Amino acid sequence: GQTNQLRGLLAEFGLVFPKGSASLNKQLPLVLEDAVNNLTPPIRCVVTHLKELIDELSSRISALTKEIEQWHSTNVDSKRIAEIPGIGPITATALVASIGDPASFNNGRQVSAWIGLVPK
Repeated sequence: GQTNQLRGLLAEFGLVFPKGSASLNKQLPLVLEDAVNNLTPPIRCVVTHLKELIDELSSRISALTKEIEQWHSTNVDSKRIAEIPGIGPITATALVASIGDPASFNNGRQVSAWIGLVPK
């Protein structure tokens, strides 16, 4: 997403960072303060705005994840679905929210077909 966009923009100016946001977060303030690199003032402004956007989105994602996990911890159906290997709280909550009333399906196979998990 935006982190890769930022990484790509900086790479165009010869500034390459390892994968992951940790090294980018650590080194970006130094890059912005470095007057010797090839970043023009408008690009520094764009980089600063992208970083602020990334930070805001990360904060919102964290808050929403906490809300979803809280709801999951109080919902019996969601907790039960999360017992399936490979299904965590986020996926279980999304399934419960999408399915709505499980009584609208006659059996588990219908649910699987509705989700798209049946073999072709």
